[in-house]
Amino acid sequence: MSPELTDVLFRSASVIAGFMALVWAVSLWRKDASVVDVAWGLGFVLVAWTAYFGSSERNSFGLLLPILTTIWGVRLSGYLFWRNHGHGEDYRYREMRDYWGASFPWVSLLTVFGLQGLVMWTVSLPLQAGIACADRSVLWLTIVGVLLWGAGLFFEAVGDWQLARFRATRTSENAVLDTGLWRYTRHPNYFGDFLVWWGFYLVAVAQSGAWWTAIGPAAMSVFLMRVSGVTLLEKSLSIKKPGYADYVARTNAFFPGLPKGK
Repeated sequence: MSPELTDVLFRSASVIAGFMALVWAVSLWRKDASVVDVAWGLGFVLVAWTAYFGSSERNSFGLLLPILTTIWGVRLSGYLFWRNHGHGEDYRYREMRDYWGASFPWVSLLTVFGLQGLVMWTVSLPLQAGIACADRSVLWLTIVGVLLWGAGLFFEAVGDWQLARFRATRTSENAVLDTGLWRYTRHPNYFGDFLVWWGFYLVAVAQSGAWWTAIGPAAMSVFLMRVSGVTLLEKSLSIKKPGYADYVARTNAFFPGLPKGK
């Protein structure tokens, strides 16, 4: 590992720590830990530009990833701000707040903001290395990476839009969205995020050869499919929506596919 990359990794860790501490302070002021969800996308934007401006030799190769990250991160944070505004604290954090009581602010600093900061640093390894060490351009691999990123952004953005429209027009709280992209996968937005991060990785490898940063998208994939994404959300939906079991039986959980027969 080059001294420059080591410097960028430490600088990114410091920036993430400071950013998460600031977001935590905002959560105390607002009494709403949900602000961490809105800050998630913007944190990666901050990491990408920190890596770019921290690089000693800034060039056009290294500019692609910050631009792609900014488009993805600003859209995600903007959407979550719009979706969450005026709805109070997310039930996950309310349950934590009720359980921990007066200790919640300090518990949240470690288990919510600190943990997400650590995950952010790990997941963003392709951005950090790909930007700081960009000294080449394997054109075909860059194109594949950008196309994968574009497909992911499509699934994320369109899936979020279809869900928002469904929630605004549904006639029952128990209704299940099973049209559009949601007909082919129960979580098109999570699948889109999966594609975006593997797209980032391919671009990073094409520009820096940093193949070892696969730990970033691999970690994100595990979180999306097994930890905080599909698994956590489906437990809640299965309890809240009587018709969800039928939707589960005919629709792929993550990777898109044709609906199964009843």
